[in-house]
Order: sequence, then C-alpha cells, then structure tokens
Amino acid sequence: MRTVRRAVRAGVVGVAVTAMAATVSAAPAWAGSERSADGSPGHGAVQRAMEAVVDGGIPGVTARTRDREGVWRGTAGVGDLRTGKPRGTEDRFRVASITKTFVATVLLQMEAEGRLRLDDTVERWLPGVVRGHGHDGRKITVRQLLNHTSGVYDYTNDDDYLKKYVYAPGFLKHRYDTRTPQEAVDVAMAHQPDFAPGTRYQYSNTNYVLAGLILEAAGGDSYEDEIRGRVIEPLGLRGTSLPGDTSFMPRPSSRAYSTLSPDPEATKIYDVTAQNGSQSWGDGDIISTTGDLSRFLSALLRGELLPAKQLKAMTTTVPHPEVPTAGYGLGLAKYQTSCGTTVWGHDGGWLGSLSAVVSTVDGRHTLAYNLNGDWAMPANLVEAEFCGTEPGTAPASRPGPQRPGRTHG
Repeated sequence: MRTVRRAVRAGVVGVAVTAMAATVSAAPAWAGSERSADGSPGHGAVQRAMEAVVDGGIPGVTARTRDREGVWRGTAGVGDLRTGKPRGTEDRFRVASITKTFVATVLLQMEAEGRLRLDDTVERWLPGVVRGHGHDGRKITVRQLLNHTSGVYDYTNDDDYLKKYVYAPGFLKHRYDTRTPQEAVDVAMAHQPDFAPGTRYQYSNTNYVLAGLILEAAGGDSYEDEIRGRVIEPLGLRGTSLPGDTSFMPRPSSRAYSTLSPDPEATKIYDVTAQNGSQSWGDGDIISTTGDLSRFLSALLRGELLPAKQLKAMTTTVPHPEVPTAGYGLGLAKYQTSCGTTVWGHDGGWLGSLSAVVSTVDGRHTLAYNLNGDWAMPANLVEAEFCGTEPGTAPASRPGPQRPGRTHG
C-alpha cells in the first residue's frame, strides 16, 4: 500500500525518532559481522531493511555506514523510474533539515569566537524582524531558535504556502520561483506564535530561517559563504553544495519523486528533481552525499569543529513531548534505539527526498541514508544498523498520514 508521509518539516525527532519509537519487539544481536560477496564488511540487516523500503513502494535507497569493520555502502531499487537505472552509492541529494546541523555548528563557532551569545535576543541581531500577531524578537533568544523552544510559527504549516510550493498543481507552476528568506519569515509573522518562548519544544522551520539571517549578521558574510568556509571546505566535503537559486541537481544523482498530495491514498507520482533551491534556505537547502554527511557528523561529535564548551551546549537537549527516549539539542537530536544504543544526528524530508545521518556519541559508528521518494518513513534502517533488527520487526513507515509542511525536514 502506498501511503503518503509528507515530509516537509521534521528533524530526527520527526521522521526517524517518532517512527523508531513505535518499535516494541526485542532486537537480535548486531549483524555487523556479516560480509558481502567480495569479502568486505557486510551489513545484511541494513541491506534487507533497504530492500523492504523499496518493496513498500519507494523507488530507491542509498546508504553508507562506518564502524570498527570499516566502510560499507549499499543501495536498493532504482534512481530513475523511466530508465530503471539503479541508485548510486555516490548520489547527491537534497538533505533538507540536516542543513540545520550545519547552521547550528557555524553559530556555535561564532559564539566560541565571541561574535555572539546564545542568550542574545533575536531583536539584538534582527531588529524589528520578528514582530506581528504576538511574535516578539525581544523575548526570544538564539538558543531558543536552535532548540526549537521559541514558539515561532512554522511557515511550512501555512495552507497558502503549501498550496503554492508543496502540493500539485501549485508546485508544478512555482517550482522554479525564487523565494527569499524574508518571504518565509513574513508568512510566519502573519500567524500567532504557537506558545510563549521557552515553555516547550516544537519543531519550526522558521527558527532556522531566522538563525541563517543571524549567522549572516554576526559573520558579516553570506550564509552560503559562511557554511562553505567554516565546514564544507575544512572537512573536504567535495560532494556537498549550497544550491542558492539554482534548480538542478549536480551529478551523480538520482531522480526525486513525490505524490505532491496530502491524500494518503494518492498514487500519481511526479518527478520533482528540478526545483529552485531557494524555496528552502538555512532550514533545509544543502545538497550532499551519504559519505559527506557521515564525515561531517563524525567530525562534529569528535570535537573537530567545536570547542568542548560549545559541543556540550549543542548536546544539551530538551525533551521530545511524545518520545521519552528522544531529545533535541542545538541543531542535533538524540534517540535511544530499542537495543539501548544512543545515537545522535538529524534527519530531513523535502519533496522527493528523505534522509538521515546518525552516529554514536564518539563519532565512530555512523549511518547515513537517502530515499528518493517521500511517501514512506523508514523506521528500520537505524534499528537495523545499530541493533540488527530485521524487516518486519519494526514498522517501515510512520502510522497515519504526515501532512506536507511537517519537515524540511
């Protein structure tokens, strides 16, 4: 059964954590000792979980792991429904909300340099920007933006925005439009805040549009140049880029597919590969690979990008309201698997792309993956890698429909 799982607004505590939290069965021993046909380290449980995702209707999956045995890469399904070309292990894809981890990292670097403080108000850096219908930037801090406790309305929940940029026929008409960050903020300011700042956690993409604007104000350079100069180039992430207002994917890459519909029974599939990158920004525009995402997260957790004080702040979490074993820090989430392993990372969903990167806290065991369809949430992949859980022992998708706008993930 093809079930829409719209993914226009979730961090790791959205797509992966909520789905994995539905796992209640005991997990078998880790399957990392398996080996592939060429004698390289094999991850049979992950491969079978990927194949189960494809059997469930997603066109294709690509994944990469790194652990004590070395690097393993695997794919399942196709990257192009028209030609039947398989998914590639080096595919580029839109990582959506994993972008938020990059943004938070750069802001924490700036804090370490004394350029800003986490407890600065939004008003301090963006005078008059967060105002309207009860929003007040004088009462919201940078920290509250980064850990989603600001209460700022999520612009991707706006019905008119969804009709224009997410659902058909609006997406098909506007897919090449350039959208400025200010337009996203204006949509949010037309609504009341969801709650008083600091009173609870609720994911909002607007938080990271504002964080990107603060990054530019504090750094004195463009958002794109700050991310490139501080993260991408120092780590040698050659497959990672910021698309700006371009609409096409760098090669190698697969096609991306979506139903463009809130209807969980929708069956028509659209090729959404070409779309203007500006329609997400600091909240979700980066293009990357499984290898680069793994390198980035591992370097971050090992302290290669942040001093100890800032890394501690990043990994200080607020609780997830629905998942007791999950929490969200500053652009980084944690989740305890069914076998007791705690993983850190982020995920992201956008039209035609669902991705995640997670790691143990020491950065030594990582998993990154991407689906080139957006209507099913893969619960099994993280559990398969870290617990050896086989397909069928955990749900392959989240129960119930996920409305578009719920994740840039």
